[in-house]
Amino acid sequence: MNLSILTFLTQDGLTTGAIYALVALALVLVFAVTRVILVSQGDFVAFSALTMASLQADTLPATLWLLTVGAVAVCVKDSLILIKQRALTRLPMTCLVHLSVPVVLWLLLSWLDLSTLGSFWKVILTLAIIAPLGPILYRLIYQPIAQASVLVLLILSVALHISLVGIGLWMFGAEGYRTQPFTQASFMLGEVMISAQSVLVLLVALALIGGLYLFFGHTMYGKALRATAFNSAGAQLVGVPTLMAGSAAFFLASLIGACSGLLIGPITTLYYDSGFLISLKGFVAAIMGGLTSYPLAALGAFVVGLIESYATFFASQYKEVIVFTLVLPFLLWLSLTTNPLDEEH
Repeated sequence: MNLSILTFLTQDGLTTGAIYALVALALVLVFAVTRVILVSQGDFVAFSALTMASLQADTLPATLWLLTVGAVAVCVKDSLILIKQRALTRLPMTCLVHLSVPVVLWLLLSWLDLSTLGSFWKVILTLAIIAPLGPILYRLIYQPIAQASVLVLLILSVALHISLVGIGLWMFGAEGYRTQPFTQASFMLGEVMISAQSVLVLLVALALIGGLYLFFGHTMYGKALRATAFNSAGAQLVGVPTLMAGSAAFFLASLIGACSGLLIGPITTLYYDSGFLISLKGFVAAIMGGLTSYPLAALGAFVVGLIESYATFFASQYKEVIVFTLVLPFLLWLSLTTNPLDEEH
């Protein structure tokens, strides 16, 4: 291995590590607030990239149908609850809140000529389609059994992921897609060529990580989410709407997943089921942070990305084994240092 190969592998490892860092942060966020291990976090990533590929091909993305069906289901569910409570005056506002986004998107996509839209607007459309899926899934799947054990929630997450994989196969087919890069530029760093696309991915990922830090550390709503994660009952007693906290956590997770899909789409070919491996590698990084520490999870994600990149060069056939073996010493360490408390504590 010479310096050029080492630099290329490091560049590739940092780029993929940035994506894993975003996935890991989303997993830690959702678990901290709702106790849900969101196995389907990688599906947001894959669906985002495939949605962008559809828009770049000037076709209507199938994920818009998924968003519409989910929004209608949530609207029907909440409407039935209001009818049961005889709060009929709240029905119009409930329908407006749940159906406004898909209706506006349908009107825009039926009126706009996708071939004339620039990349920026297609990015905005992708985020608008994928980001609302998180709160919809939380409202339909997780909120009714929010007080269940972590094991039950994990089983439900696995079932949801399997369902989304099947839906993804139906929506996008078995072939893979790669989106167009945001930039074709490159520059020389000494004797090594650096891709501007990789630098863009790294910078955007770091900006998102910094934005999350500012949100949780310096905004009232972010502090409310942290309070819910630390003590849900106590947060509810002081007026923090814990149900809204769950929806907000899932919205942030789906938004992060959508951004990750847009970043990774030009780098690698994604399929309808690519989200599973992405989630697993993000989970390995999250485990390195004990599913509680955001900085350690982000650091672990970059370690995972670098090791995966170097393993591709030295032992490509074993790279997945090497990456997933990383989690074993951390699990052992957690088992030895964590007190066996009941879930209620």
